[in-house]
Amino acid sequence: MKVGIYFDLRNPPPWQQSWSRVYGFALEMCEEADRLGLDSVWFSEHHGFEDGYLPQPLTMAAAAAARTRRVRLGTAVIPAPLHAAPEIAEQAALVDIISDGRLDLGLGTGYRVPEYRLYGGDLTKRYTTTDQRVREIRGLWAESLVTPGPVQDPLPIWLGYQGPQGARRAGRLGTGLLSLNPALLTPYREGLAESGYDLSTARMQGSFTTFVTEDPDGDWPVVRKHLAYQWDSYRRYMVEGTEQPPPRPIDPEKWRETGLSATGVGQFLYGTPQEVADAIKVYVAGLPVEGVFLWASLAGMPEEMVARQVQLIAGKLRPLLADV
Repeated sequence: MKVGIYFDLRNPPPWQQSWSRVYGFALEMCEEADRLGLDSVWFSEHHGFEDGYLPQPLTMAAAAAARTRRVRLGTAVIPAPLHAAPEIAEQAALVDIISDGRLDLGLGTGYRVPEYRLYGGDLTKRYTTTDQRVREIRGLWAESLVTPGPVQDPLPIWLGYQGPQGARRAGRLGTGLLSLNPALLTPYREGLAESGYDLSTARMQGSFTTFVTEDPDGDWPVVRKHLAYQWDSYRRYMVEGTEQPPPRPIDPEKWRETGLSATGVGQFLYGTPQEVADAIKVYVAGLPVEGVFLWASLAGMPEEMVARQVQLIAGKLRPLLADV
């Protein structure tokens, strides 16, 4: 199993520092991931967060591509309905060229009302539009309607669809499924079969909210603050612009346990490299998993903790998952 790290470039008000330092340090960690032998680095996208959540992942991927040599670069995810197909196709091709063929293009629907308003998108048609973007992007590359084209042929496209209907859609389009949810394997394979794809082409990968440490008790007082900020902000922004009431703050203490803890919005892995590796193995057993990627930082964590975690993921966690 391939192992990577994940960035959202948040700069939360309680721990705010200069934006140049936030981005500069993230690029240093991309270089470190490359040097230490990690398999991938992924970037996410959102708009209008108070902490400046990364709005342009392909721009960041281009910067990382110029400073690395072997690590793959991914987007997890670009909300495809917010962008025109030629824009995505051109930017992705440039990242693939700069990286000499190391891009994994992850697309999704997005879900936030304010983001759709900002870009003038139609939230009610987000799945249909995302499916269409995949077809359009492939066509633009195949027919050389945007130039230059990518190095990889085909450039891997992944769909971050999280429900069973979305998994079936990903299968029908013959893309990878950017999810590790075991419940999605069957509908994903059904979609592949419906479009005539060999079931052996099924491939999944995805992320966990994670902190890997050799001192769980010592690091927990800091981790819990950043974890609470990250997930409280996600949950708050999920309902922004809707009639739903703001959710109650999470209790990080309920999340702290060895292995996977169901949260309703994701999973949190906290523990030593061996404990996290064991939990991942149990969770993905039986899935056609190509890789997993773990958060490098939880919402503005101290740099020394982020650097130490990246080193642990590369040096101790990755070898434990090599035979999965």
